[in-house]
Amino acid sequence: MTYVVTDNCIKCKYMDCVEVCPVDCFYEGENMLVIHPDECIDCGVCEPECPAEAIKPDTEGNLESWLKLNADYAKTWPNITQKKDAPADAKEWDGKTGKFEAHFSPNPGSGD
Repeated sequence: MTYVVTDNCIKCKYMDCVEVCPVDCFYEGENMLVIHPDECIDCGVCEPECPAEAIKPDTEGNLESWLKLNADYAKTWPNITQKKDAPADAKEWDGKTGKFEAHFSPNPGSGD
């Protein structure tokens, strides 16, 4: 089992999860984070820290595409280990549907 970041992170990009991760397995994209599944130790401390509830265990159904996305982008996006401020409009995007299709960016973030 591993944890994956799902579409509700897009344009919310809260980083409470980053500062509690004991193995620094988060990677930063322009408008979301991902978890490197080979580095995640399945401790689960990140899941309750996400205000947007965007982190899920991969044992939940229908997360295969998110597991692949997390694995793929964790290889190219920079590692992030320190919490940064969320976007100013993060609360407005929290819970919106269709964010992946309309707003996902493959561009990397700045990392640490």
